Amino acid sequence: MGNLRLNSFKLTNRRSPMKSSTLITTALVTVLGVSLPAQAENLEHSRQLLATKQCPRCDLSRSGFVFADLSGANLTQANLVGANLSQSNLQGADLRGANLAGASLNGANLTGARLDGANLAGADLRKSYLTGASVVGTITEGAYLQGAMGLAASVGTVEDFYRWALEDEQRQNYISAIQNYTQVIARQTEFAPAYLGRGAARMRTGDRKRAIADAREAERLFKAQGDPVNAEAATKVAILFETPIPEDKIDKGKPNFGQALIGILGGAMQLFLSRFSLPSLF
Repeated sequence: MGNLRLNSFKLTNRRSPMKSSTLITTALVTVLGVSLPAQAENLEHSRQLLATKQCPRCDLSRSGFVFADLSGANLTQANLVGANLSQSNLQGADLRGANLAGASLNGANLTGARLDGANLAGADLRKSYLTGASVVGTITEGAYLQGAMGLAASVGTVEDFYRWALEDEQRQNYISAIQNYTQVIARQTEFAPAYLGRGAARMRTGDRKRAIADAREAERLFKAQGDPVNAEAATKVAILFETPIPEDKIDKGKPNFGQALIGILGGAMQLFLSRFSLPSLF
């Protein structure tokens, strides 16, 4: 595949809401010193949130609520700039209009949360859970979204997810690459290189059936878009995936495919994919 011509391509913690849970959370906050740092601007508001889960318009900037149970909390228009909400349970929480710029929501459970009009610019949402979350008018510029689950297609940019996918491929982090290529496809369904990249990543994980399907879809899209050169490249990749590796070429340390395939899909595939510019969304 190294001799392929390359064209530019235009184109939780779930806890019971009982009072005992609140008391335990408050005790952990005090003992561990992780949730109410000395620099918090308004400790009274932090205590109010933990005790009642009712803190609309509160000043909670730079506060810490690691592992806190804030399910169903009312945080409308609250100031949570720089707050640490890592691994917190915000299931069903009302965060409409809240300012979460630069906040850490790494691994947080935001299932069913209302984030309409919230500012998540620069926030860390890696490995968070957003299934069913409402994100109408939510600002997510510069947010870290790698590994976030249940993202709406309106959250994040095609460019970011494609770049992250390429970086994952380079680091041999193929599971994450597959997730990021899937996010690209969810946002730009006819971007053929994403299918080809996902196919290569799937082949690396031993998922030959879906790898072949992705390569063939890339082939179809390239043909439909009048790009015979890259369609031929995708065809060669698909055939490579479909062709059994001779027994004497199989590296027993690799799952279901040989060293020859690894060599072909290494730098050549990375170079191939990195040459594509993203299609215009308009």
